[in-house]
Parts: sequence; structure tokens; C-alpha cells
Amino acid sequence: MHLHHILKAAVGRGWEVDLVCAGYKDAADHEVIDGISIHRRGHWAVANFVLPGLIKKLLKNGNYDLLVEDINKIPFYTPLYRGDTPLLAIVPHLFGTTVYREANPLTATYVYGAERLIAKLYRDVDFEVISPSTRDDLMGRGLDGDRIHTIYCGTDHERFALANPPERDDAPLIVSWSRLRRYKSVDVAIRAFVHIQREKPEARMLVMGRGPDEKRLRKLVTELGMDDHITFSGFMSWDDLVQTLHRAHVFLNPSPKEGWGLTVIEANLCGLPVVASARPGLQDSVRDGETGFLVPYGDDRAFADKALLLLNDPDLLASQSRAAKKWAATFSWQRCCDESLDLFADVARRGGRAV
Repeated sequence: MHLHHILKAAVGRGWEVDLVCAGYKDAADHEVIDGISIHRRGHWAVANFVLPGLIKKLLKNGNYDLLVEDINKIPFYTPLYRGDTPLLAIVPHLFGTTVYREANPLTATYVYGAERLIAKLYRDVDFEVISPSTRDDLMGRGLDGDRIHTIYCGTDHERFALANPPERDDAPLIVSWSRLRRYKSVDVAIRAFVHIQREKPEARMLVMGRGPDEKRLRKLVTELGMDDHITFSGFMSWDDLVQTLHRAHVFLNPSPKEGWGLTVIEANLCGLPVVASARPGLQDSVRDGETGFLVPYGDDRAFADKALLLLNDPDLLASQSRAAKKWAATFSWQRCCDESLDLFADVARRGGRAV
């Protein structure tokens, strides 16, 4: 979504844009969406082996002013074959050792090793990152901080900030909203809810999203005796999602690492305070004690205590709700796209050379 907003805005400036990405079932090899010419090959699991050949072909036959690589964990190593084309790398965030919470040791080591090469191969490349945390991560890997540009994501105000939002549910409603992947640590939120429910028997929890970790999480809920109190929503339409966020009381985000925390800001737009891990990305998007709380990663008791603090103090919940809306209102896709495209143009103009 982040990249699509930027590329769509580039088309709006009159730029010609080709997007090379992985294919998926029933997807066309080529189509145009919002003016972006999309070229699909292979599958996400082999994209880093399949797509470089197509990129090389496009660079050879085209006359590109700029090559933008979106490094979403595993890099495409474009510095090795970009030729004289100026290059900018966008990094939401990298896994680092967190990958070992998600994948088997062999796969995790492959991803970890692939990321370790970034500092060497991309040392003369400009970067766009979406949070100070990611900038710090790249600098910690040895990259030049003067070539790392922090540009915050935007958010869809019209979609989330309803003119006539529903009232909060009478009974406490706790939500956890993310892709259901093991490294997202949704199990921590579930264990936190057990503590909450003991003090607030009427409380309910909704786990929103879908992914490969759902089976394990459902089993955990059963083992904890929470089947009557915790519901899995699966995929939700935008209308249902937004209505639910407005009706909820607290959003638990137990992830160990995010690029920024876009769901945090979207929840904030709905007036929903967030209790999150005090970890990269989330420590940038959550204003501790103002729009929610930051707690130690993995500490389900701490998550529960901060959630209960909000649930037991209506005035605190109301003040954080107001602050959350005000904070979220400062982020727009227009600003994100303008700043990103200005950076794109600057890198293209100076040929990717440092100044």
C-alpha cells in the first residue's frame, strides 16, 4: 500500500512507471492499474531469483531515470546489475534476528544472511525509510546516515475517521489486528487478555486478520479456556473493520518489530489507544502515556495492566482517545508522496551520487 500510493502519485506527476513484482494465482503477467504498468513473474517464494532477469531486460531496453528497489526483507541486489541507472532503496524494516521467530532455522538463516549483505552491496545507495527505528537499524549495520531519509507513511483519513462513528461497546472490547504470522506474537495479546478477563469477566477479544499462524493461535485459545471470550474474525471488509475499531476500547500490538506501525495510526484515527511492545517502529508510532502505552516485549502481564488501566479509568481512556486522533491526523499520504517523489527526483538528478 505504501509503495502503491507513491507510484500512483508519480503517475500523477506525469512520470512513466513500471512495477516489477511477484505473480500470484490467476494474476495477469502484465496489466495497468492507476497508470502503473505492472509486470508479474514467478511467485513470492522465488521472486528474488526470478525477477532480476526481468529487471535487467527492462533496464537494457528502456531509458530509465531512476530504479527504485523496495527491500521488504530479502534484497534483489540491484546494485550488481543496475549499470549507470541511479538507484534508491526503500526499506520498511528488516527482520534481523526476529526472522528466527517466524521461519525454520534453515530459511531464517538464509533471510538473515541475505540482509547482512545489504551494508556491503548498498553502501553507495540512498535509502528511504519509514521510521527513525529503521534508520537506526541501517546505521547500526554500517550504512551512511546522511544517505538515509526518513519519510513517514500516510494514512487514509476518509476511510477511518467516520463523521458519525458508533459508540464504544458497553462491555470492554479488546482487539488485536495484524497478519497472523508467528513472529507477530499475537499469542502474547491472547495471554494478556486472560488476565484482563479475570478482572473484567464481561470483556471480549477479537483477533482480526488471517495468516498461517491462525491454527496455532486457535489451539492456544482453546487450551486457555477462552473459546467463549475470544473470536477470530478472519478477513473483514473495510466498513466492518472501521466500525469495529470505533467500537473497541483498546488495541494490543505485541509485535517485536515493525517498520512503523501503520495499524497503530489507523486505530488512532478511530480514537483507539494502543498498548504495544516498546520495540522498533512501535516506539515511534505510539506516544507512550499519551496515545497509548509501551510495555516490554513479550510481557503479557504488562500488556494486561496497561489495558486495565485504560478500562478502569474512563477519563484516561477519553483523553488518550482524543490525543490519538490528534496524533494520527498529522499523517497524510499526500505529504508522504510529495516528500518521497521529491527524494526520487533528487536522486535521479544527481545520479545517485552523495552530495
